[in-house]
Amino acid sequence: MGVEKVIVVAQEDFLRKQVAQFLRKKRIDVAECGTIQEAHEYLGKGNFDLMLLDESLPDGSGAEFLIEVNLRPSKPMVVMMGAEGSVDTAVKCMNDGAFDYLIKPFSNEQVEIVLRKTDQFAQVLNVNQFLTQQDGEEADNEILGNSPSTEQLRKLIRRVAQTDATVLIQGENGTGKELVARALHKNSPRKDGPFIKLNCAALPENLVESELFGHEKGSFTGATNKREGRFELAHGGTIFLDEISEMSLPLQSKLLRVLQEREFERVGGNRTISVDVRVVAATNRKLEQSVEKNEFRQDLYFRLNVVPIHAPPLREREGDVELLAESFTQRFIRSHGVPVKGLTPDAIQALSSHGWPGNIRELQNVIERAVILCGEDGYIHPEQLGLTAPPQTGAGDSPSANREYNPETTQTIDESETSAKAIDYEYSNDLLTLAELEKRHILSALNQNDGNRTRTAEVLGINIRTLRNKLKEYTDAGVAID
Repeated sequence: MGVEKVIVVAQEDFLRKQVAQFLRKKRIDVAECGTIQEAHEYLGKGNFDLMLLDESLPDGSGAEFLIEVNLRPSKPMVVMMGAEGSVDTAVKCMNDGAFDYLIKPFSNEQVEIVLRKTDQFAQVLNVNQFLTQQDGEEADNEILGNSPSTEQLRKLIRRVAQTDATVLIQGENGTGKELVARALHKNSPRKDGPFIKLNCAALPENLVESELFGHEKGSFTGATNKREGRFELAHGGTIFLDEISEMSLPLQSKLLRVLQEREFERVGGNRTISVDVRVVAATNRKLEQSVEKNEFRQDLYFRLNVVPIHAPPLREREGDVELLAESFTQRFIRSHGVPVKGLTPDAIQALSSHGWPGNIRELQNVIERAVILCGEDGYIHPEQLGLTAPPQTGAGDSPSANREYNPETTQTIDESETSAKAIDYEYSNDLLTLAELEKRHILSALNQNDGNRTRTAEVLGINIRTLRNKLKEYTDAGVAID
């Protein structure tokens, strides 16, 4: 982690060799040079994390070379080395971009302190750069609700957060598994460290390994620079691996090693990197079933499932819908600047009566739409919610009769649709459109493969990104699929 390549630019041979020997014992790559010209040649061949630069050199001023180095697109952090009494020069160097200043003669312990400071500073820069590239986090990320299941969840989070145990969060899509992970981090001794997340299903398989463990320059086409992975960024904090069930088997074996030994190598590298991270994983599938089908490693499952946490679906959180709806309403009033007064009693009743197969995410989308479409009276009425009416049932039937809930897809499906008759292509007087036929075929294949999108895409002969795009189209059209 942090400093891996250092260039020492000093006129005295003894000083260069002393520092280089100390750094090499710490398994740091070191380049030694005694002139600015030599330093130019090394910088032209590759990038360095840190430069120890002498104030006085045979072919020029180190202070002037510092300014030149800081103009480079890929620049190392520079620590100046100068004689005692050159306080004015030290102040000027710091103003010109030097990270630190060592007064000669200095000890190995002082170099050790510099390395530790540069390591910490480099991680802060990398984490900040990573977080600024991510989607903005919602301002309100608290787990809301007063139901017994929600209170029990919060109690379990507070208890587990104080440990360093690996946690596996399981629950349907839209139940707020990431909020649970963030609450674990926020209430843990690691709360001041970074919280880094990765959705294992959101990236092509060949990029997930690089995102997790980083890569070295030239390790593959497009790897123009060394890059730290999510595990390195999460050092001292928590890494959240969402949709862990979508991770390929070869990558699962590498993740297992990290969980066991807390060390790994970057893609294309041979340097073993040790990290101090807490791992929290989440899935909307039952990993026990995936293990039985040889889709998920049993040993990895045991490593992840040290402390299991169940994120309850919204239908099991009695009384929480109204509280969440009011909170979402106020949030979207602020974000969209719409003068909404609130929800009518009829609207609240409609929300409470809905089954919420898409859970909290569905409720959030419904409220946002309702706020935007709010009428002139300033109140949200049932018609603005856009909730579909429950299906008509015969006498004595309950609304949920003959219906099966699939937690893998968070979609309510008729049992008749999950049978072999689900895709019946016999001609009739009411022909289906090709789009509807395609949708039914895709959903049936997804159901037959227990919600495994990777395997479904293979069966259908399409790539996983195409499948995700299709499912998003159905979600936008009102089908509750995540």
